[in-house]
Amino acid sequence: MSAEQSPRHLVAVFESPVAEALLRMGLDVGFRCTLVEPDPTRLQGPPRPHGDTFVSDLTAAGVTAYTDVVLTDHHRPEIGDLLKQALATDARWIGIIGNPAKEGPHIAALKALGVPDDEIARVHRPIGLNIGSKTAAEIALATLAGLVADRNDRPGGFEF
Repeated sequence: MSAEQSPRHLVAVFESPVAEALLRMGLDVGFRCTLVEPDPTRLQGPPRPHGDTFVSDLTAAGVTAYTDVVLTDHHRPEIGDLLKQALATDARWIGIIGNPAKEGPHIAALKALGVPDDEIARVHRPIGLNIGSKTAAEIALATLAGLVADRNDRPGGFEF
């Protein structure tokens, strides 16, 4: 099944080196890929050179039960609003990058928006397999490997 026919959908939120690598590799492993960047001034170069799509709003991304949503920057002020929107969708999986040794800023952002703890717990962090990722490409590789393992009910998973 080609990426265009596949129901598998990867939504990378925020233009970043990790998002670029996720989108590029995601297409190769059969995802239909979408970048959500709410701030068009942050786009690096022409949008979507890899055959994926670009939207400026999560609601326009077409999130379904086959969609995995990955926030690729944990420093952006929009993380609370975007995660709250993602939690209101049928997304199969939602995660945000970040150091597993520190509490993610998404927790305080979501609490400030009145999101209940059980909904906050649906946001995965850390994301990806524990391979010691350092570079954007390694983070993307670990994330995609974890998503494929999770989707296929394999033990690769997200445990650290």
